[in-house]
Amino acid sequence: MRFEPSGPLGGVLQAPPDKSISHRAALLAAMSRRPVTIRRYLDSADTRRTLEAIARLGAEVGIEPEDRGLTVSVEGVGLRGPRQDLELDVGNAGTLIRLLAGWLAAQDGASYLLDGDESIRRRPMERVADPLRLMGAQIGTAEDGRPPLRISGSRLGGIDYEMPIASAQVKSALLLAGLVADGPTTIREPGPTRDHTEIMLRSAGVEVSSEARTALPTAPPPMRVKVEGNTRGHLELPDLSIAGDLSSAAFHLVAGLLVPGSLVRVEGVGLNPTRVGLLGILTRMGAAIEIEETGHQAGELIGTITARHGELRGTRVSGAEVPLAIDELPLVALLGSFAEGDTVVSGAEELRHKESDRIASVVTGLSALGAEIEAAADGFIVTGAGGLPGGRIDAAGDHRIAMLGAIAGLASRGGVAVEGVEAAGVSYPGFESDLAMLVR
Repeated sequence: MRFEPSGPLGGVLQAPPDKSISHRAALLAAMSRRPVTIRRYLDSADTRRTLEAIARLGAEVGIEPEDRGLTVSVEGVGLRGPRQDLELDVGNAGTLIRLLAGWLAAQDGASYLLDGDESIRRRPMERVADPLRLMGAQIGTAEDGRPPLRISGSRLGGIDYEMPIASAQVKSALLLAGLVADGPTTIREPGPTRDHTEIMLRSAGVEVSSEARTALPTAPPPMRVKVEGNTRGHLELPDLSIAGDLSSAAFHLVAGLLVPGSLVRVEGVGLNPTRVGLLGILTRMGAAIEIEETGHQAGELIGTITARHGELRGTRVSGAEVPLAIDELPLVALLGSFAEGDTVVSGAEELRHKESDRIASVVTGLSALGAEIEAAADGFIVTGAGGLPGGRIDAAGDHRIAMLGAIAGLASRGGVAVEGVEAAGVSYPGFESDLAMLVR
């Protein structure tokens, strides 16, 4: 699909449901005793895989379409009640395979095979398998620690684990395993990561403690998260409604910042402090953004964000910020192409292990559009050139690269053809129609 240069963008959008929270809501509902209704569940390829997985594990799942997503009803199987001896296909859902590994590794005597598509088979799994093994889990991987995962459920024991790399998915997997382990499980993070799992577990009646540890004044504090084990056989998750996804809303906001004369407003955006790293980066770049907090949704702060076109300046993004903005860093590269000076991102090696090698994909894709960008082992350097000529970009099956190309096309001088734009449906079905609403 081709995206031509646009005149001023304007309008108000409702943020699509958050993908990370949708995954977790379905999984925790499957572990609950009471029936759970989830409203504004994201209707995407990845999150549909989670519903399919919990249904195969024995949960009764009902699905009804609604205006922005799905209404999902779940009758769960409890923490220790999933069906045994199954093969589960997670498709392209990295969150799903890692969180499932934590829950299923604790099913004593059961066996599972977790596999997915070609992209999943490139993702590193030892980072979650190794700490689970320390708890007593029996997990086998393919060559180089990649999927498929072969799990022989075991009785687990709690551990005190120092994470070498900040990862919300690994933390969440250990918390789910820790729910039924003998003794407490403590996870020490090098810095804060998304805490949606902790928020949702607390709402389900689980005692989860979180506290900051001593840190340098210039860096986000490392965190200590603890859950007591083997205290219950089920959760008591209440009905909930999913907050809007900042990672998806960010594409429209960046379009508003880059296209001259634009003013774009997105409502219902999740403003969880562990997800808003992009907003701090935008502020340093001089972006004209306004944030209004409007309330809470299922324990998550939400609000409205307004973006206006204006001049930008380059900035530096270091490792301490990366976990709080990991999904938005490709957009930082695009912004850097329009900014004055250099934009440098480092400490982002995790980008090489997403749906594609996102460092390579961003550098190759934006270079093809005329950007002055070069890769580093753990990031990239962009020299601002006042914009992009345009051209062609290959999404390579990565939903965020597909959406990046679309926004680049609207802001470019000559337009952009995006190969594989349908990949956007992995996280944001309706992206193209929402974007079209902003074009005057």
